[in-house]
Amino acid sequence: MLSALVIGVLTNAVAIYIAGQVVPGFIVLGNDFQTLVTAGFVLGLINFFVKPFLKLLSLPFVLLTFGLFTIVINVAMLFLLDYALLAIQIEGFWAAFWAMLVISAVNIFIGFFSKK
Repeated sequence: MLSALVIGVLTNAVAIYIAGQVVPGFIVLGNDFQTLVTAGFVLGLINFFVKPFLKLLSLPFVLLTFGLFTIVINVAMLFLLDYALLAIQIEGFWAAFWAMLVISAVNIFIGFFSKK
């Protein structure tokens, strides 16, 4: 249980680091280990507590768009991360959109190889 939490936080930290390097407009101030782990932890908390509530509230839109509205929800989670941490700066919707794609891809890739 605890190892899954640590792997999730570190995976988020790596994904945020890569997104900060690749996506213009997604800025991670002070690319040090502590900042990235904090951002990964906060993103994990946001995804655990806020995301299910938003998905439930937006269920009609998710069903109407055959699940594509979850992209908007994921972008909103990154904007919440931007609001919660001064070390993360997002300059517009498209920067958040591309960062969300990079973070999701990295999480899927690392999650695929971390399964037992």
